[in-house]
Amino acid sequence: MAAPKETFEEGTIPVASGKLRATLQDLENVRLDIAVTGGSGSGKSTFVNVIRGLGDEDQGSAKTGVVEIITDPTPYPHPKFPNVIIWDLPGVETPLMEANKYLDKLLPSRYDFFLIMVSERFTTSHAQLACAIQDQGKPFYFVRSKVDIDMAASRQRRPTTFSEEGVLCEIRAKCCTELEDEGVMDPEVFLLSMFELGKYDFQLLIEIIEKDMDAQKHHAFLVALPNVSQAILEKKQATLKQHIWLVATVACSSNPQPVPGVRGVACDLSQLLRSLDTYRRSFGLDSTSLCKLAQQTGQPLRVMQSAILGPSSEVTEAQVIQLLAEATQGPTGVFAKELSSVPVLGVVASCGYSFAVVYQMLRTYLTGAAKNAQRVMKRAFHSSL
Repeated sequence: MAAPKETFEEGTIPVASGKLRATLQDLENVRLDIAVTGGSGSGKSTFVNVIRGLGDEDQGSAKTGVVEIITDPTPYPHPKFPNVIIWDLPGVETPLMEANKYLDKLLPSRYDFFLIMVSERFTTSHAQLACAIQDQGKPFYFVRSKVDIDMAASRQRRPTTFSEEGVLCEIRAKCCTELEDEGVMDPEVFLLSMFELGKYDFQLLIEIIEKDMDAQKHHAFLVALPNVSQAILEKKQATLKQHIWLVATVACSSNPQPVPGVRGVACDLSQLLRSLDTYRRSFGLDSTSLCKLAQQTGQPLRVMQSAILGPSSEVTEAQVIQLLAEATQGPTGVFAKELSSVPVLGVVASCGYSFAVVYQMLRTYLTGAAKNAQRVMKRAFHSSL
């Protein structure tokens, strides 16, 4: 967040406080709409659930089945980040939708990007849809699902010569040929398994999608992703860390109040509560996420909780105060002195120390949350991510 840092360094925080708070609110509330379409029975409804961290039987999950059951775009808000909405679209090849009217009925302008998904082969309908989406100026990505089924079948047919990489190459080449035959130039197809989402091309798909997003939507996208790999955890930590400057600046410059028992520190505790809660929810450390993970893995909840160092309960104001008190020890004091020595900070000298303490607390908590998330996942699946 270069702009908040520059504003802080220029000593204009009191004047810019309202704008900075608005920037943070925009970041926290930015809306992201993801459209999932493709062939009936392709697994797109299951993907809508999995990408939101839900099972097919969970409350709020999309209905699944091999027969197309939806006639209109159906929105599914993320259970923890409702500003991120996954849309389950009617199958592109179903009789419920005439090809020439399909995209018009979907109101394509509402979506940030499309995933075009199949479980077997790409057809003329998929290629035509991709061209129509491209004409609307929207990003789209081809996804070949149910790769795990292909793997199991190939392993059974060719037990002595089976090669996972070889099967992946065959599937990818076949999909690209199908799309090229329909006039799609240089197609890129991502291979996924809904039941092993972290495997195959999921990480590559995430990286490609990231490049097509603006900063705010990119942040919302990463924060809401399911924790299926170490790489995802690292991306979440990086994007949240990038905005610590903004959170600390707003907390110390907008309606700061003296923190009980923490001498010399004044900030907005409610803002810090919201930010720490976001960290916990994003890394799956909240009670709801831990309970769901315990159910999915068939393990007691206490096993998940035992992997967490520090309080495993929800964040409270008392805990935030304690964390701030701990942050006053160690290198924070040195950091505060460095800030105070900058001449242009005279205007904000009164909140310089508070900023240093809050920044240190947020950074320490975020690092701990990321490590806790990794320990929880290792405990849940008895292996490294």
